[in-house]
Amino acid sequence: MNYRQIECFRAVMHTGSMTLAATQLHTSQPNVSRAIALLQRETQLNLFERVGQRVVPTPEAQALLKEVDRVYVGLQSIGAAADRIRTLGVEGLRIAVSPSISISPVPRILQVFRGLRPRVPVVVHTADSATICKWVSSGYYELGLVGYVALPQEVDTELVYSERAVCIVPRGHRLGRKRKVGPSDLAGESFISFASPDVMRAAIDKVFSPEVRRLEIETSLATAACAMVARGLGVSIVDPAMLSELALTGVHALEFEPAIHFNCHVVRAPQQPAQALVADFLEAVRIAVGGPENTARKSKKVSRSPG
Repeated sequence: MNYRQIECFRAVMHTGSMTLAATQLHTSQPNVSRAIALLQRETQLNLFERVGQRVVPTPEAQALLKEVDRVYVGLQSIGAAADRIRTLGVEGLRIAVSPSISISPVPRILQVFRGLRPRVPVVVHTADSATICKWVSSGYYELGLVGYVALPQEVDTELVYSERAVCIVPRGHRLGRKRKVGPSDLAGESFISFASPDVMRAAIDKVFSPEVRRLEIETSLATAACAMVARGLGVSIVDPAMLSELALTGVHALEFEPAIHFNCHVVRAPQQPAQALVADFLEAVRIAVGGPENTARKSKKVSRSPG
């Protein structure tokens, strides 16, 4: 069988008429009839039956159409990709980001990047930091934005953002009048924690004695932790940038001592060829998170551990 036979078959199935199918394909009805006859002979399937002046598809034809349509979806995707490449060129950007960073600062970064590259397609995928480092190291994504750099993947990394954590409590909470709190202030409080083995969970746990907090709720999403605090379910320690993006009204943020920092690293595959598109995205990162306290640090390389 060939593409023309399949094309004629699909047109007849969707129009219900060989004459209409011929019109749709800009050919003659006899040409469509011959293509269908050849297809039936080569597949050894009875695809249509004549009922008066009409052709009625058989169950075999209906089953075959499902497979044909599935192929056509793929062909249409290829056509759309070709149109995109013809219009925009081969450039496009695939980035992977950790969930909390996808809330802040990624929207701000993409807003700046869109100003630099208005029509460039961008794919944003979320995953944990360790998985992102693996993806970027393997070349599946051009860039990653992660909270920490997971070894032993070999990546080039740049710390572009570091924000001191805050303790959040519900509005009207007994601690709301304080400017600064520490671990002892949270004694007996229901604490909403990031789930293990999150790196920030480990950093926060390190400053507490086990008996100080009541770890009653765990979540892998910082947005969920903030929403739970707003509902009065407990207190938590989060990235303050998250609060400004979510615009929650039911929480109060307090300075927390000792200092714990939420970081954002850009990770790239080592020895990656210089690309203007990637350079523009990195410029967007620096513009979006720029400031005296968040100036991009010197890039360094994190290599695969021996053995």
